[in-house]
Amino acid sequence: MADKKIKVCEKGHEFVKSSDCPSCPICEKENKPDSGFLSKLSSPARSALLHEGIDTLTKLSTYTEKEILKLHGVGPASLPTMRASLVEAGLSFKEK
Repeated sequence: MADKKIKVCEKGHEFVKSSDCPSCPICEKENKPDSGFLSKLSSPARSALLHEGIDTLTKLSTYTEKEILKLHGVGPASLPTMRASLVEAGLSFKEK
């Protein structure tokens, strides 16, 4: 297991990480939306979707589940939440 190191983000928050991941957990918590499907996801999954420009359910519906799972930060545990949000909006993942 990697050694834990104290890191400082651009905003000056100090946090401890054992990986090379640069994301600040304090900034992630501050940036978490209050509502919408992104608010229901973990920080890594949310960041991965936003990095790809997926910020609406309509945009999410243009991807297959397999494509979404290929994004770094999105795991199988996120899919049920995404599926449920899509269904609530009358949408679904793109078929193969």
